[in-house]
Amino acid sequence: MKNSRRLFIKQAAMAGAGVLVAKAGWSAKSYNNIIGANDKVRVGVVGYSDRFRGSHVPAFMNHYKELNFDYVAVSDIWKKRREDGSAFLKDKMQHDVVACRNNEEMYDKKLVDAVMVSTADFQHARHAMEAVQAGCDVYCEKPFAETMEDNRAALKAIKASDRIVQIGSQRRSGANYHAADQFIKSGKFGAITMVELSWNVNQPGRWRRPAAVKDLREEDTDWKRYLMNRPFEAFDPRKYLEFRLFWPFSSGMPGQWMSHQIDTVHWFSGLQHPRSVVANGGIYMWKDGRKNWDTTTAVFDYGPSDDPTTGFQVIFSSRMHNGDENPAEIYYSNGGELNLNTNKVSPRGGLTKSQAAAMGMEPNQLPEMSLSEVEKVVVTANTGGDRLTSDHVRNWMECVRSRKQPNAPVEAGYSHSIATIMTNASVRTGQKATFDEKTQEVMAGGKVFKY
Repeated sequence: MKNSRRLFIKQAAMAGAGVLVAKAGWSAKSYNNIIGANDKVRVGVVGYSDRFRGSHVPAFMNHYKELNFDYVAVSDIWKKRREDGSAFLKDKMQHDVVACRNNEEMYDKKLVDAVMVSTADFQHARHAMEAVQAGCDVYCEKPFAETMEDNRAALKAIKASDRIVQIGSQRRSGANYHAADQFIKSGKFGAITMVELSWNVNQPGRWRRPAAVKDLREEDTDWKRYLMNRPFEAFDPRKYLEFRLFWPFSSGMPGQWMSHQIDTVHWFSGLQHPRSVVANGGIYMWKDGRKNWDTTTAVFDYGPSDDPTTGFQVIFSSRMHNGDENPAEIYYSNGGELNLNTNKVSPRGGLTKSQAAAMGMEPNQLPEMSLSEVEKVVVTANTGGDRLTSDHVRNWMECVRSRKQPNAPVEAGYSHSIATIMTNASVRTGQKATFDEKTQEVMAGGKVFKY
């Protein structure tokens, strides 16, 4: 089995795979024609969460038979969730799924070849690091890390391994986003001058789990293991289950929502992180004991670190008390805009003939076009579920087979984490946050930001 797997990996790597499924051109038939393709990839679950159950499982189920993957184990430190997870996956897979008390038990039993990580925000990087050190490939939810200490440690461990790690930044598997990236990088869009990002909802129950909070007892879980390397606090079921509302277990809006959108800025621009960020906001509506803001505005300066005269501004705004959850991402240049809500490039706001003539300049207006016309990209069809997540999970599964780098490698997670940590540093200190390239530390008020 080991020899056939090695041979398969070598041959599949030589065969190669493209960024998108359509470009790779791998079908069920071509997989079956590769020696070793019949080796089943055994997948474990690190954290039986709402995200895993609602998004990862439907995405996985779209592709697991064709690509010969299987859920075989679930690790969760809460007794109720690991039992529920084992039963849920047993029903899906039609065979027993081993319930493990923690990750160490799952890895020690040599049950899995790969894992999907969907634990609390502050645990993602550490759990990804544990997985690769145990020899497993990883699909890791975002945000990748909430502190630079975790960010650096996980990046180092993953880069030192030969494991495939996909960060859950699923925009990187979207055809429209690939078309946008190619159009901007072609030079036809012109220099990016500004980016507006927004994510607004009106959901008082968002990130709340009142029923589950009532069910959780300290004796049924492992609070010390939950805390990992965070400062000790007394057991609190809300911080365990509603962690997105409480720092240092989550940064809230920056880690949960902004991490998706700021990732496209890094991708399209080729820049790895902001030069600086200032943030403002507060808890204006939901007075429910939360510590993370329900309203946030962050303003970023992006550009080369050695040339402060070149760059662009990014604004991220988010509110949890008014909105329809229709995230907006609009890129601006002097010639118009690229709107990822409408998937259109347009001359809107571009330098018109009359404006240019008055100043003795040439007009500059982009053509009106759909991103689908920039490059026609056909991604894998699937039935139901979140299309982006489905394509992203499939890309990870294919890369586990081919050993090619996935659409969202660990570097993408490292970069979006720098931006979210900088934002959180400004939120927590009230100071402008910057990034020290030499030490790879986030700075605020002249000090290294920790907690």
